Amino acid sequence: MDYDQYGTDVLAGDWKKRSAKPPARQAAAEKGLVVEEVMSGFCGAVVGIEAGAVQLEDRFGKVRAFPLGPGFLIDGEAVVLVRQSAPAKSTTARTASGSFAVDGAKARVARASRILVEGRHDAELVERVWGDDLRIEGVVVEYLAGIDDLDSLIRDYEPGPGKRIGVLVDHLVPGSKESRIADAVRRGPHGQNVLVVGHPFIDIWQAVKPARLNLSAWPVIPRGTEWKHGICEALGWPHDDQADIARAWKRILGTVRSYADLEPVLLGRVEELIDFVTAVPEERT
Repeated sequence: MDYDQYGTDVLAGDWKKRSAKPPARQAAAEKGLVVEEVMSGFCGAVVGIEAGAVQLEDRFGKVRAFPLGPGFLIDGEAVVLVRQSAPAKSTTARTASGSFAVDGAKARVARASRILVEGRHDAELVERVWGDDLRIEGVVVEYLAGIDDLDSLIRDYEPGPGKRIGVLVDHLVPGSKESRIADAVRRGPHGQNVLVVGHPFIDIWQAVKPARLNLSAWPVIPRGTEWKHGICEALGWPHDDQADIARAWKRILGTVRSYADLEPVLLGRVEELIDFVTAVPEERT
């Protein structure tokens, strides 16, 4: 009988090769990448590389250095951490917003049309992701401290067919003061040349995907607690003064590499504004 109830010889062939684990993949130690060092269990984001060592910063702001190489985990997968190589030049390179990069292109002379962004952090995030595109298009982004005086600001600016204004408002939700101001602008004499849009987040920090900070979701902060301070406290970050809040934002902003790190609802609003202010005959400032 040819049937062998015990199967083939387990020692036949190269059994050592069959049982060997596949080599760990290499991962570039780019800034913002969250990794865990196996021996110590230290988990943090890459903040720099110096003398063959990678510097990791954990959620409490503590920084430790470890030699590049094996012994790291990314989402539970063993990796060999290597120095990030210089990006190769390519005709298909893309900007942080996902647009095709125009090699060697210079910024255009500024259009008369422009985009106003409420909130300093909001403006910095727009610059981070869309800055290259906006310079190519000649669109100036201006920081707007608040929108209480938006109507008078628009009257002073005197928008027209070739001189549009796009406005990105912080936490624009139905029934809010901000929504009432936006509605008044839309009904006003310059409404057809002004577009006011907003995002629903309590703060622009929430527009950054929580996974970039190794979180499953942004912490829920109780009413009555200043949101940014509450977030820093929940994450174990310093939050005693405004300087601590500024450092926290820089840490969050540093994890944003491209549009893929932002929530889609913000992407749509900013792209809508860019389309609005560029899809008109140009006037130059």
